[in-house]
Amino acid sequence: MNRASSPIELTLAINDSDQVRDLSSGRVPVEGIELRTLHHAVEEIFFRFTKFREWDVSEMSLGKYCSLRSRGDDSLVGLPVFPSRSFRHSGIFVRADGPVDRPGELAGARIGFPEWTVTATVYQRALLQHEFGVDLASVDWVQGGINEPGRIETLPVGLPPGVTVRAERERSLDQLLLDGELDAVLVPHPPAAYEDRSGRVVQLFSDTVATESEYYRRTGIFPIMHLVVLRADVYEEHPWCAPNLVTAFTAAKDRSVARMLDATAPHTPLPWGPDRARAATDLFGPDLWPYGIDANRRTLEAFLQYAHEQHLCPELLAVEDLFPASVHETHRI
Repeated sequence: MNRASSPIELTLAINDSDQVRDLSSGRVPVEGIELRTLHHAVEEIFFRFTKFREWDVSEMSLGKYCSLRSRGDDSLVGLPVFPSRSFRHSGIFVRADGPVDRPGELAGARIGFPEWTVTATVYQRALLQHEFGVDLASVDWVQGGINEPGRIETLPVGLPPGVTVRAERERSLDQLLLDGELDAVLVPHPPAAYEDRSGRVVQLFSDTVATESEYYRRTGIFPIMHLVVLRADVYEEHPWCAPNLVTAFTAAKDRSVARMLDATAPHTPLPWGPDRARAATDLFGPDLWPYGIDANRRTLEAFLQYAHEQHLCPELLAVEDLFPASVHETHRI
């Protein structure tokens, strides 16, 4: 192969999820690009990429990315590729003797969270505020590690008027909840005292699937947690790589969805998995996990509103501000 036709080499760091596996394995190629893929836990990916920008393409917290963009940092270029999304009612935890199914009682409570810019907590604070009438300024907020003490904010953040946060470095949020010094925690990862199934800590909502399904039917919001970003220097040198990456990521995701729906020889070790996937299409439509701007506009607009209200984003961004013009639309045949 001559030099003019040689693919460029890019490094990608991403969680090893099924919706990206065909891309990272090479089964789905990226036109003009040879990818070298690194798999780490998302917490490590976000920490290292936010601090050191060690690779070219990365999975990234939507909250952190929007916060950077709103503060004028244009060192990253977003792609409308969303490898992680999750409803977050299920990520609010209380003690078993707490206000289960009574979220309005968290007004004036003591609530812990890992970082103000963690995307899951943005949605969760918005749920408390917009769905259940909890004034965020009435809450005694505590920032700390979920299961390990010492976690810090990786980005500087502002806070809404009247909101105060105390950083806890000596004990984990899990321990503070068990000790009765927190009434609830908003987290992307369940606390240890819930995962041990001891019953000491439970989800705020006793039927999370019903609660989250009703929320989606009413609002059309399917919360996006992560997107894929490029370093801006890579994009400036090779602007064509942005739409090419979107095309490949989408093809890999479509193959993953097709596998989930295939009942002939189930591809996932989950009893009734294909039946559950087909049932989900009744709620979400045939594309269970849409990429692109238009299919996700309602969710992205809601998140940008929440991020501005919670002062992650000093400026209220438009959806188009997150992505380069080359991926705002695609050709049709």
